Amino acid sequence: MQVIDEKLAELVGVLLGDGSINTSVSGNLLWTRVQVTFHSEQKEYIEYVRSLMEEVLGVNPIYKKRRAQNCADLQIFRFAVLRDLLLIGMQLSPKWDRARIPLMFMNKYFGRFVLRGYFDTDGSVVIANNNGTRYPRLEMKISPSPMQEQLLMLLDLHGFHYGVYDIGKGKVRVQMNGFSALKRWNEEIGFSNSYYQERCDSFYT
Repeated sequence: MQVIDEKLAELVGVLLGDGSINTSVSGNLLWTRVQVTFHSEQKEYIEYVRSLMEEVLGVNPIYKKRRAQNCADLQIFRFAVLRDLLLIGMQLSPKWDRARIPLMFMNKYFGRFVLRGYFDTDGSVVIANNNGTRYPRLEMKISPSPMQEQLLMLLDLHGFHYGVYDIGKGKVRVQMNGFSALKRWNEEIGFSNSYYQERCDSFYT
């Protein structure tokens, strides 16, 4: 990992969403793992993130399917990769009370890619029924951590209007309602996850 760019910013968002960065000691050996978890049916997005990880981290991740849970993981077991992520300011798992966005990405330009990566893995495009009319709602759930305030700061930088709702134990749901919010997100932040892009596009066809 050499270049601080948009792709690294997006991968940071992915790792902050459904990723994990772990170490453990077994005997005299230090065991390391960088992992992103997906629903196993999101094959197109899994391939997108696999390519992103390979390009940014310089390692082709291992694909592992957890059949009993309908989940799939992309995994990298390289100490150098984990070290480089920690050097830019990422934190070891668990994310609870720890996760933070590296300061170099806390600006409007790079922040949009962090938001995209986070939403694509840990957000949702909800389609509600409002008196017979389809109505979109963007939602993100964020664990208690420095990242929680940072993500709200990035939304503020982009001028999004949102509500924050306590869902227990310090975790919050961030909610952006309506067509204008969806349109702004699509134009300013965007989706790399085709599932969410298709749900968004369904309001324009």
